[in-house]
Amino acid sequence: MIKVPFLDLGAVNAELEPALSAAASRVISSGWYVLGQEVRAFEVEYAAWCGAAHCVGVANGLEALSLALRAMGVSEGDEVIVPSNTYVATWLAASHLGAVPVPVEPDEASFNLDPDRVEAAVTPRTRVILPVHLYGQAADLDPLREIARRRGLELLEDGAQAHGAAYRGRRVGAAGTVAWSFYPGKNLGALGDGGAVTTDDPELAGRIRVLRNYGSRTKYHNEVIGFNSRLDEIQAAFLRTKLPHLERANARRRAVADRYLKGLAGLPLTLPAVTPHGDPAWHLFVVRHPERDRLAEALRERGVETLIHYPVPPHLQPAYAGLGLAAGAFPISERVHREVLSLPMSPVMTDEQVEHVIESVRQALGRA
Repeated sequence: MIKVPFLDLGAVNAELEPALSAAASRVISSGWYVLGQEVRAFEVEYAAWCGAAHCVGVANGLEALSLALRAMGVSEGDEVIVPSNTYVATWLAASHLGAVPVPVEPDEASFNLDPDRVEAAVTPRTRVILPVHLYGQAADLDPLREIARRRGLELLEDGAQAHGAAYRGRRVGAAGTVAWSFYPGKNLGALGDGGAVTTDDPELAGRIRVLRNYGSRTKYHNEVIGFNSRLDEIQAAFLRTKLPHLERANARRRAVADRYLKGLAGLPLTLPAVTPHGDPAWHLFVVRHPERDRLAEALRERGVETLIHYPVPPHLQPAYAGLGLAAGAFPISERVHREVLSLPMSPVMTDEQVEHVIESVRQALGRA
């Protein structure tokens, strides 16, 4: 039986192993391991790749969100509009500042924030709108930017799953402020944790640089109460090694997604919707089925590994019981979380594996 792992990171990194080993050796021999030339070089290179003026490397994606919010002036009691369907890190970033995450339902086709619902959720305490480019599909930014402009709010994008996604012909990150994760499974993944914020705002970038390094620009001189959240030199070196190959890897993801969309068409299955305004990065290929768990088990029996992104929406997590948001509060998100299933997606999938996934889904749904 053909085996199809959900994501084989060993295989993803294998072809770059000599270059990655050389990058590690370069850092080791440099004798400089924190905020050195590798981080500085990666910040310049990634900003240029995104089309942004500035990039600030930090320890991980959650802290990229948290430090960006803090640099935008978010503090205790403020409200941050977040998607009701997302990974919990988006909510945690607001909570870590004592702010209140205000969930808003998605457009059900794209899974991304519905701008009309965002407008209705704005209150006098709202400080930031925080859309997520979920699964690598670009959120509809123009109406969100207009709401933010008209209501005097900040807009911070969660780009953790969107490396290489485009909105109206421009890469995510080419305008506005975006928090990124370089967790190993991302389209641009380190070999450990890592994150960054890209922005065209030099003052915001400067505040984040200070916050990430104990509140200090000059060693032993602390301007504000800061944090230790710095992108490691060795992870920056790995990311620099992988960045030139990102577009090629994303092109393979697009080819896999195109084959899925064609091969799974006509099945009793909801396929990902590609919006008119977006060019997805295809971080994930997420389908929906009312008997999701039965489908996942049938695929497992055929050697196809799947995952669920995500089984429980944030408002139903024990961590957020204090918000008093019971089951039924966000019916669209709850329905989505009950039905979503992520099929294997990676830049190293073979054509044979892709066809096996398609045939397995068709067999599982009785349409072989």
